Parts: sequence; structure tokens; C-alpha cells
Amino acid sequence: MEEEHSLELKPIGVIHSPYRSRGGAPHQGCGKEEVSEIELFKEFEEGLKDIEGFSHIILIYWFHKSQGYHLLVTTPWDTKLHGLFTTRSPNRPCPLGLCVVELVAREKNILKVKGLDAIDGTPLLDIKPYIPAIDEKVRVEIGWLKGKLKKLGT
Repeated sequence: MEEEHSLELKPIGVIHSPYRSRGGAPHQGCGKEEVSEIELFKEFEEGLKDIEGFSHIILIYWFHKSQGYHLLVTTPWDTKLHGLFTTRSPNRPCPLGLCVVELVAREKNILKVKGLDAIDGTPLLDIKPYIPAIDEKVRVEIGWLKGKLKKLGT
């Protein structure tokens, strides 16, 4: 008998971005100069204390417009089918998004960021500081993507 797992996620805020639809959002936010606003709900504002000292933060959010998923998908960088878990498709069994963004400014419970790919109205689940000594890796292999991300400088 398979054990049932349940999970309840509570948004801590909402993302306000210039991207109004899935089709209007970039495939990845890396290198994008558009400024998005991360609105943290007031009850969580105190948790932003000292965030101004970080140049980059990690945002975790819910792909609320995700439309089901397939285990084999194509991507903007290749016409071949690849396993879903080797891609960053927003259509996933558990549609979580993750993006490292540049923190431009903080105004009370609002963070202004660059480099985000989420659409306007996306529920924000968490914020973490980007820490190179922990998050940056060396000797990285990028599998089937090798040589395909020229537009992103990879």
C-alpha cells in the first residue's frame, strides 16, 4: 500500500513583474535588466532585516499557471526530447520555480530585483540569500545543454 503524502505551502508574498503571460516571460531571467517587485506580506517584513547587505537572493515560487506535465519535453534550446527533470520547464508534477536574482533595492516589504523570469501575480514561497561559498560550484557538467546556451553565455 502506497503511503499518501500531503503538503501545504503558504505563500509569503507575491511577485509583480512586467511579464503578464507565460508567453511574455523570458525562458530564463539570467541577464535580464527588467525590474520586478517582490512584495512580501506585511507579517513577514521583519524577516527581511539585513537583506540589503546581499547583492543576490534566491527566490522560490509557485508556477501557478503550470498546465500539467509530461516526463519527456523539448526546450527552447533543443528539438530533441529530454527528461523533464533535466530541464527547467515550468510544467512539473510539483511546479516550483527557483531563480537567483540581483537585489537592486528594498523599500519596507518590497524588494526590487533584476533577472527574474516569473510572471506577474506569481505566489512567492521563500527567499534565501545567495552565498557564493555555499551555492557556487566548480567542475560543473551541464549534460545535454553543453554548447546549447550560447545566448546566455554558457
